[in-house]
Amino acid sequence: MSRLFDLAQDHPRLSRAVHIDAAMQAVIECCEKHAIGISVIEPLQSGGTRVVLNNSDGAANLRIRMKKDLILGPVTRSGLYIRRAPQPYR
Repeated sequence: MSRLFDLAQDHPRLSRAVHIDAAMQAVIECCEKHAIGISVIEPLQSGGTRVVLNNSDGAANLRIRMKKDLILGPVTRSGLYIRRAPQPYR
């Protein structure tokens, strides 16, 4: 477990969002098995799953547990899940 804390200390601004090349159900099962809280989960249009964890420690834990399935490059999100951009002030 100290490895997780070392990772969090090395990267104090670690993102809670993780992109994984796995089905949503596999990600959910891994999070349930290791008591990692999910805030939001969505399928990626480019393939795989985007998951936002409740805290950065959970994100670090999931990155370690699913390191062979991490997507490190850019991904394409579905328009159904992208937050609406605010309208510019006129």
